[in-house]
Amino acid sequence: MTNADGADWRRRSVVAVMPPARPRKLAKVPFVELADGRLQGVVSSGSDVERVYVSSVTAGTHAYQCSTNNNRPCGGLRGMPCKHLHALADEAVLQYGVDRVARYLRVDVGDGLADGGELLARLDGQAEPASAAVVFSRFLRHLAYLELPVSTVALPELHWFPATGAGR
Repeated sequence: MTNADGADWRRRSVVAVMPPARPRKLAKVPFVELADGRLQGVVSSGSDVERVYVSSVTAGTHAYQCSTNNNRPCGGLRGMPCKHLHALADEAVLQYGVDRVARYLRVDVGDGLADGGELLARLDGQAEPASAAVVFSRFLRHLAYLELPVSTVALPELHWFPATGAGR
């Protein structure tokens, strides 16, 4: 049943999920999101399989941060974004599209952007320390859902979660 204003989604507990702009590989950047006024996520270490980095760029100020999951600063932050931030930006562009990420971060796209590297090149911020705990905790919470047994019974904590195929 569709309302006159086309907002029948307000009557459902699910909304349609926007599909990724392009498929992405989860091994290098298993978690990326536009949330809490930041592009943020978890990036795997290139040298240690047991280490991950939590990286973020704040919208508007373009302050960036990268540290291990236990808040040790990234050694690659030397006055410019490190390789983890570049990987995060590239994966965000794959997930959300370059225009959406640029709008969220409030980056002037001018002639357009091709990838996350070009997006980071237009940032005018600097490195600022921030806690990795909140982002890493959200990542671990998402991972926990992968360990649940397959079931058709609704999970109360996922009641808000968008479902693919809603409204079809």
